[in-house]
Amino acid sequence: MAEHRSMQRAALLDAARSLLSEGGTEALTFPALAERTGLARSSVYEYFRSRGAVVEELCAVDFPVWAAEVEAAMAAADGPAAKVEAYVRQQLSLVGDRRHRAVVAISAGELDQGAREKIRAAHGGLVAMLGGALRDLGHEQPRMAAMLLQGVVDAAVRRIELGAAEDPADITEAAVHMALHGALTTPTT
Repeated sequence: MAEHRSMQRAALLDAARSLLSEGGTEALTFPALAERTGLARSSVYEYFRSRGAVVEELCAVDFPVWAAEVEAAMAAADGPAAKVEAYVRQQLSLVGDRRHRAVVAISAGELDQGAREKIRAAHGGLVAMLGGALRDLGHEQPRMAAMLLQGVVDAAVRRIELGAAEDPADITEAAVHMALHGALTTPTT
């Protein structure tokens, strides 16, 4: 029985990922979850008390996996500049991944304070790793630079997600170039 409940919960989370990646938070409704999983709407309420609870669990399950992939890419990189590049590239390579799209689709308003703190802590670990690489490169304010660099990554993610005119690979190259060389030069292709 517990295994069956666990499988249904996993199916609900998978359906939630799909709904979020297809239509954002507005698409994540209990009727839609019920339809996607073949469960009765009342059954969905047995697993989750609210849409916010679904979102919170998705973040708790998916964000650490996504963060671990970025961390692993940085750990495998040779030298601080390569770590900065890996930080940018790995995040942008995950844009098409449903787990990442679901996490991106979730607005902070959907989460309670505890969930926001967990995500902030997991994200803070990544930014701290980036800050370490920037410190090793001799940056005088590595934490601030890391936060600003995350802003570049976030903007590139949004640009790719929106289906901008540029090819996603070009957006990735521009973001990597900006991370490593600033905005005053143009990347060579």
